[in-house]
Amino acid sequence: MAAASIEDWFQVNTLFTRYATALDAGEVESVVRCFTEDGSLESPALGRFTGPEAIRDFAQRTADLKRDHGAQFRHVVSNLRVEVDAGGERAHAKCYLLDFITRDGETELLSPGEYDCALRRIDGPGHGAAAGEKQGGRDGEF
Repeated sequence: MAAASIEDWFQVNTLFTRYATALDAGEVESVVRCFTEDGSLESPALGRFTGPEAIRDFAQRTADLKRDHGAQFRHVVSNLRVEVDAGGERAHAKCYLLDFITRDGETELLSPGEYDCALRRIDGPGHGAAAGEKQGGRDGEF
C-alpha cells in the first residue's frame, strides 16, 4: 500500500463524513448506503453488524436514542490516514474518533477510539461504502 492521492484521500474523507453526519442526524438509510452489501461494522460496546439489515438495526438504535431521549450525537473524526493498493481499487484508512452525546444541555465524551477500515472502490468518485468498525472500524468502499 502507498499513500493515497489527494483525490482518493478526499473521497475517503467524504465517505467518513457522510457516515458520521448521517449517524448523528438519525438518517438510517444514509448510514446503510455507506456500506457494501457484505460490509460490516464492529463496535466494542455493541458488537459486530454485518450486511444491510444488521447495519440498519445499528443505525436505528442511534436514531431511536435521538428521537426518544432527545440525545444529540457528534461523531468527530480527525487525523485521517489513507493508503491505497497499487491498482487503486482497495484502501486502508484509519482515523481518530471522539463520540460525544448531548442530553438535557449536558455534553459528555462517550468513547474515544479510532476507525480502522478496509475499503474497496465502487462506481467511481463519491460513491462508497464501508464495512468493519473497531471503535470504530469499517471495511467497505470508497
